[in-house]
Amino acid sequence: MKKLSSLVAAVSLALISQAHASETTASDKAIKLAKDTILIDTHIDVPYRIHDKWADVTKATDDGDFDYPRAVQGGLNAPFMSIYIPANLEFEGKGKSYQLANQLIDSMEAIVQRAPDKFAMADSTADIKAHFKQGKMSLAMGMENGSPIEGDMKNLKHFYDRGVRYITLAHSQSNHISDSSYDIRRKWKGLSPFGKELVKEMNNIGMLVDVSHISDDAFYQVMEISKVPVIASHSSLRKYTPGFERNMNDDMLLALKKNGGVIQINFGSSFVTAQAGSWYDKLKTAKADKKKEGTKLSKDFDAAYRAKNPFPFASLEQVLDHIDHVVALIGIDYVGIGSDYDGVGDSLPVGLKDVSSYPNLVQGLIDRGYSDKDIKKILSGNMLRVWQQAEEYAKAH
Repeated sequence: MKKLSSLVAAVSLALISQAHASETTASDKAIKLAKDTILIDTHIDVPYRIHDKWADVTKATDDGDFDYPRAVQGGLNAPFMSIYIPANLEFEGKGKSYQLANQLIDSMEAIVQRAPDKFAMADSTADIKAHFKQGKMSLAMGMENGSPIEGDMKNLKHFYDRGVRYITLAHSQSNHISDSSYDIRRKWKGLSPFGKELVKEMNNIGMLVDVSHISDDAFYQVMEISKVPVIASHSSLRKYTPGFERNMNDDMLLALKKNGGVIQINFGSSFVTAQAGSWYDKLKTAKADKKKEGTKLSKDFDAAYRAKNPFPFASLEQVLDHIDHVVALIGIDYVGIGSDYDGVGDSLPVGLKDVSSYPNLVQGLIDRGYSDKDIKKILSGNMLRVWQQAEEYAKAH
């Protein structure tokens, strides 16, 4: 009976979410602009999703946030697939990170091999532009968590040669490269000695430095060291989530502008609103209280909690507020999209539930007075500029 109740609640929530999402309608102009423009999303977690539970994303899938038909519907043609490595001390420095990273890269190559008429691997800005003209979807790759480098510069070159074009230095725990914004243990007080050398070598070979997830101290050290613009592949703004170090504050945005980099806005509701973040905090507290009581958590605990305490989904308008603030503070040339689709679970905003939703974002930008030229910068122009600058620096060194 309990399982049935949870199922009913989950289905009801899904239907409510779909109903809300359908309230956001994009105009023909917004749809055309999304489809006629190179659209780069710098963070989609398909590799780990299909590693955990395989699905053929070259076709329509029953779950997840990404598949080819929905991506085409949304105008997405250049996703960065995240080679995500869990922040697990069992992985760190023991060859397991390196192995998993290679397996996830293999899975992206397999997608292209299964559907070469739909997809192509992309490891340069030239590839992105060529594939767009050919009507193919580029699969670029970024590595989320530098753990697979395992303290060896040869591994950096290995993953560059395999097509990885950015590395998020750390994830939810500090590693051998950098302290994490989520980790209260600040072992390195920023970057490790190896991490500082790694940033320099990443510049030299054309590997973008991703400052999402790292601590504030590590961020500013990267700003001092990097000779190349950096990216925040999937971060939003601390202005709207006070105390959430994972997001960037205004001083960091100003430093990012000076560096010439770009912040790619994360769609996850807890990145967008403080209310969603506090909901997760309350869920953790509820779990901790149960454990203190000596009660074993049931498999459907989260679903039951959500049924009693509905999740406060962010709105499309609130995501647009983040973009507006970046533009107002540092200008139109420093913001883009890093949705975190397939990485944030059922926490996506109303109107931005999956990769078919980008036209809704474009419509929102149109409604707020953004020109077609500026929208194209947000969709890809800013990211292409930063990436091209990294390519040019590497050629000269």
